[in-house]
Amino acid sequence: MELLAPGGDVDAIKAAILAGADAVYCGLNKFNARNRAANISFEDLQGLLRLAHAHHCEVFLTLNIVFVDPEIPALFKLLNKLVNTRIDGLIVQDLGLFYLISRYFKTIKVHASTQLTTHNAGQIQFLSELNAQRVNLSRELSIKEIKALTLVAQKNSILTEVFVHGSYCISFSGLCYMSSVHGGNSGNRGRCSQPCRDQYETTPAGKNYPLHLKDNSAFFDLKELYDAGVDSLKIEGRMKGFEYVYTVVKTWKKQLRSFYKNGEPTNDDRDLHKVFNRHFSNAFLRGKITQDLFIDNPMSRSTQHLLAASDADLKTKTTKDQMAFYEEKDQLKTDIKKEIERLSIAKTPLSIVVSGQCGTPLKVSLKMPDASFEVHSETNMSDKGTEPLDDKALLSRLKAINDTAYFIDHTTFTLKPGLCLPFKELTTIKKKILFVLNGSREAVPAVNWPVLKKHSTPIEKPALSVLIDSIEDIDLSNDPTLSVYFQLPNGFKNAKDGLTDLFLKNRPLIPWFPSILIGEDYKAAVDWLGHLWPQFIVTNNSGIAFEAFKKGIPWIAGPFLNLTNSYALLGLKEKFNCFGAFLSNEISEQQIRAIRKPADFHLYYSIYHPVVLMTSRQCLFHPITGCPKKHIDDHCLQDCEKQARITPLKKNPFIVEKAKGNYHTVYNATNFLNTAIAKDFPHLFSGFMIDLRAIKTDTKRALDKKELIQLFKNHLSLDADAAEQLHQSVQPTIHTQYKQGI
Repeated sequence: MELLAPGGDVDAIKAAILAGADAVYCGLNKFNARNRAANISFEDLQGLLRLAHAHHCEVFLTLNIVFVDPEIPALFKLLNKLVNTRIDGLIVQDLGLFYLISRYFKTIKVHASTQLTTHNAGQIQFLSELNAQRVNLSRELSIKEIKALTLVAQKNSILTEVFVHGSYCISFSGLCYMSSVHGGNSGNRGRCSQPCRDQYETTPAGKNYPLHLKDNSAFFDLKELYDAGVDSLKIEGRMKGFEYVYTVVKTWKKQLRSFYKNGEPTNDDRDLHKVFNRHFSNAFLRGKITQDLFIDNPMSRSTQHLLAASDADLKTKTTKDQMAFYEEKDQLKTDIKKEIERLSIAKTPLSIVVSGQCGTPLKVSLKMPDASFEVHSETNMSDKGTEPLDDKALLSRLKAINDTAYFIDHTTFTLKPGLCLPFKELTTIKKKILFVLNGSREAVPAVNWPVLKKHSTPIEKPALSVLIDSIEDIDLSNDPTLSVYFQLPNGFKNAKDGLTDLFLKNRPLIPWFPSILIGEDYKAAVDWLGHLWPQFIVTNNSGIAFEAFKKGIPWIAGPFLNLTNSYALLGLKEKFNCFGAFLSNEISEQQIRAIRKPADFHLYYSIYHPVVLMTSRQCLFHPITGCPKKHIDDHCLQDCEKQARITPLKKNPFIVEKAKGNYHTVYNATNFLNTAIAKDFPHLFSGFMIDLRAIKTDTKRALDKKELIQLFKNHLSLDADAAEQLHQSVQPTIHTQYKQGI
């Protein structure tokens, strides 16, 4: 199994290499999901690639955020440079970027980011269609679930990667919008400000950090992971320092060696407790999600663990032990720093000698500290031509060398003045040189980013749709001018039979699939889809999207697939026959304006809904109101129905809801209402949706549902007074994301 280490800056990457990592993942100073890390420059990258490969360590670059259209030219410029490096893979979240790489940069290996929260077989098949070589499985999965998905991955020639050490997110990755809504720092853009870890007003259960989890550690689960067929073990920590990376990687490497030698892991994890940690848990991996996963303290527990392990019975001895611990940490940091400084990522200097004479080929000799080679033109030089060769002209042609792990340090130009060579010969010489410097790989020519046309298919009048989750609202589907979506549960297995009867009796109802469908619930949803064969569906889960595509069932991409650019829409249409999509509610008016929808494609947008802040597999009521059960069992997902409030210090409260058949969800106290978009984009969207599910927030409606629907219809018909009436009838509301974007 590969040991995959984090690299938040140059020193951390060097530390990972020194400690024995098999691979490192790191980000450049833009376009990655750890914007607050120091990250590295492209200049650093070339030297790091050389250093890592010399130590048999691979380097994966994180481009694991969602993109907006104005960024695509800069992204393409970067991809054109990366394709000619020796990078071992790119870690990607955005479906548009998957599409672009699979079409224009086929030699680049792509890994599916944890931000895609991959947790079922259909999602792996979906990613296989996008040419993913590796998938980082959801952090919430058990060993049993991981093993089942790894078998699917192997059948699709995909590697699996599992998160084994470091900080947990309490939300399913990619489905947390708390930082985005409150502060404009989207987790899907690498700017998460971690408001979940903030202090809250003391809960009825007596907790001040109710959304705070212990750290993950699968240190004693190696045998099970190995037996499950997992290919890569990922350590979290791009925000942490080099001493943390070194200690954790070295300890894990030692554990792996012991396991390979003896067939069992050791029981010694003492060194892991010496660096930052919030205590450890492997509850998700063990499939035993208990209240013990929570910790009501955001601080590191390394010192506390030391004192607990000490046999000191006197305060003076405790203080002495603590001082010795800090001295040991400082000494370790100093020692690692010395080792790091010995590793150079400086580019390798090249000396170039240019020689030849009239009637002979041009010869370019290149010398490095440990090797040398020469290349020749394929035609002879002549004293006839319009552009005589000189050192300035030649160096201009060879400047691409400086984008590699080498740089031109010195040149000697011995040609007689006036000699000429065709331009194409200089290009050939450059390619020959780059071929050698790039490990005997042909240079890939630059690709111009594909400018998408604006298709002139204006919508006369956008339709209105409504999302419901109660059979009491089924009669709304009798309105022929209204599309009615019915929210399907996460716990699909036990609800399947009832849902079959419901949809067979109410054919106009349109299934709305949730973001999370794990294990037997996913299989039940797939079986149900094939049995019901609806006219079309809306899905927020790419696994269900794949199944709909395979079965030939028309489908619309839901708002939680995080679609933010034109290329994601184009990829879904071309590769999966998607006929429409909801744009993400995270993007702003200006970012929507840049969207170019594909021909014969429908765009949708949710203009009124309770705002999802996060979705969690953990029981959020343990630290909030308390729960008599110590762990989650099969009945919790199906039967539990609760709601509570938590309030960050000096901020507005959040609503925590557990509906029957669904995972725990945190909602904003105030609903989203965006009436401006209908006026701002009168001809872009095929339809707008309002969410009338039975989710109780602080937003109150003065009208019943049918009256409210009629008012929204009036608004979409450009009734001048309807918007004002809506804002008076539905209060309070927000639409901050439409203004701030991502």
